[in-house]
Amino acid sequence: MSNVIWITGLSAAGKTTLATLFTEYLCDNDNSVVMLDGDELREALGTTSNHSREARLGLAFKYARLAKMIASQGVKVVVGTVALFKEVHDWNRVNHPNYFEVYLKVPIEELRRRDPKGIYRRFDLGEINNVAGLDLEIDEPLNPDLIIDFEPGLSPEQELHQLISAYKKKY
Repeated sequence: MSNVIWITGLSAAGKTTLATLFTEYLCDNDNSVVMLDGDELREALGTTSNHSREARLGLAFKYARLAKMIASQGVKVVVGTVALFKEVHDWNRVNHPNYFEVYLKVPIEELRRRDPKGIYRRFDLGEINNVAGLDLEIDEPLNPDLIIDFEPGLSPEQELHQLISAYKKKY
């Protein structure tokens, strides 16, 4: 069975890490899987400079349509992207059979502490704007299949176990 597993959250929430671990889990269990990472997709599509709401929304719909196209060929698609827009969440629910949405809910203070790409630091210095969750308004998913709330000490492997458990209950 093909489906789309959409992992979303703010920058530094752990989307790529969890998407990678879940993709490996699915591959180890004889599934045909493709992982789509928001950062890599932006680079591949040559759209790395404009981070306005309109540009981000347009990219999110491109990711969603690409995931649909791949899934229609019998492949599971794991997507890790910010894409925190109600319009995208709604579109995904309507257009992806067997859709599974994961929301990594991490407080902004923790994201600022992690900040592997320096996004929050650069925002604080006034070097960049349109940072999701700061000066760019986001829409938290209303009905995700799984919310992984931040807990100090919660490892990516523990998050993976939460995801596997919730996914198995649904599929």
